[in-house]
Amino acid sequence: MDPEPQEASPKLIVRQLSWRILKCAFAVHSELGPGLLESAYRACLVRELELAHLQLTQEVPVPLRYRGSQIDCGYRADIIVEDQVLLELKAVEKLMPIHEAQLLTYLKLCNLRVGILLNFNSIHLRDGLRRMIR
Repeated sequence: MDPEPQEASPKLIVRQLSWRILKCAFAVHSELGPGLLESAYRACLVRELELAHLQLTQEVPVPLRYRGSQIDCGYRADIIVEDQVLLELKAVEKLMPIHEAQLLTYLKLCNLRVGILLNFNSIHLRDGLRRMIR
């Protein structure tokens, strides 16, 4: 009798999802290279994620609650994939600590654990990415 297949752990599932997302980001960067506006990279990454059959939402409102009230400040997460991984896209000269702080804050406010910061204005995308877990 065959052993029952074991279910993958949530950590493993998110790690595999992160890898699929990064493959899409690398494909976009490989095709376009650095030097474009963030909006161009976002549109192409969305298309690449769709081609990979990943469910996503764009420009997701980031809820800000303060002392029992919801405050509308207009914050938006660039992309959330499979309701699990928040993507924050940049096209800047270099990533700064404030970009990482922004991602961690968005993760907290959206009640998500995993985020990926992608700076498409890097010569090599691997140098412009940060995967963060809160």
